Amino acid sequence: MSKKLMFVVTILVTLTFVLSACAKAAPATPEAAPAEAGLIKVFGAYATPIEEPWDGVIHAALQKAADAGKIEYTYQENIGYSGDMERVLREVCEGQKPNLIMGDAFGNEEAVRRVAKDFPEIAFAFGSGSGPSEPNVAVFDNWIHEPAYLMGMLAGGLTTSNKIGIVGAMPVPEVNRLANAFIAGAKSQNPDAVVMVSFINSWFDPAAAKEAALAMVDNGADVLYAERFGVIDAAAEKGLFAFGNMSDQNELAPEFVVTSAVWNMDPTVDYLIKQVTAGTFTAQDLKDFSMMGKGGASLAPFHNVESKIPADLLASVKAKEAEIMSGMFRVDVDEAQPAGSN
Repeated sequence: MSKKLMFVVTILVTLTFVLSACAKAAPATPEAAPAEAGLIKVFGAYATPIEEPWDGVIHAALQKAADAGKIEYTYQENIGYSGDMERVLREVCEGQKPNLIMGDAFGNEEAVRRVAKDFPEIAFAFGSGSGPSEPNVAVFDNWIHEPAYLMGMLAGGLTTSNKIGIVGAMPVPEVNRLANAFIAGAKSQNPDAVVMVSFINSWFDPAAAKEAALAMVDNGADVLYAERFGVIDAAAEKGLFAFGNMSDQNELAPEFVVTSAVWNMDPTVDYLIKQVTAGTFTAQDLKDFSMMGKGGASLAPFHNVESKIPADLLASVKAKEAEIMSGMFRVDVDEAQPAGSN
């Protein structure tokens, strides 16, 4: 073998050895970390019991994410409105150090925002009638006025007395827009319908809501919109049709709950998890994720009540639902306080 050939062979052998050694020394492409290692910690702060549908919907979405292995989730319910929210949030921020805190603000707006300002490294996303605030407070709301309109259409077609009742929490924009959309839907289907509206001035008082509903029945209402928990009990007691709110409430009275305006927090929660996990969380209004077009709102199934709905009425409602989903029909957002009788 010539010296030149021996030199080339030597070089090739050396290169092979070096490359082999480098390959052994280089770490393998990392596999996806175990789900547990990448979980963010989420705390739910609820002013009312989670039995109350508003907080219950947020809790259900977070619990679903936890059950799917997406987050670590703890919560405290029934915190109230007397100042305990700020104390609880500060204790959680200092002790548990969650990545994200979610809940309802409204009556606790100032408390939530004070705490958030002192813990800028934690993401806050709260139900609120106010806007987001930099750097770490995002807001959302239950934009279910679209299915509320569809329920109004159904109520207008189902009433035989031409009197319909709505029992709401209090005359705030978030409640008013649902009542007004329901009224508009009822009037579109039945111009002769009279829609009565009563507020119990509480976010959670089932006994007061039931009493208000029974008073409406005494005044001739034969269909009820249960914007608040407790109204469906009155409807079932009197054997009347009722419409639920926030979640599918058919199970509360399967023979009488026609459908419900469903608020689905899954799209909002999934978006927040991705943002916080990626370190890209920003203070923003998450309104769009609670609209029908994004899957955040819907009309609940009719279950076994469907056979009691006239076919032409059902067809009209489904046609209008399709128009809303396609963007061909827009339900007005009217947040003015409705009259007692409309």
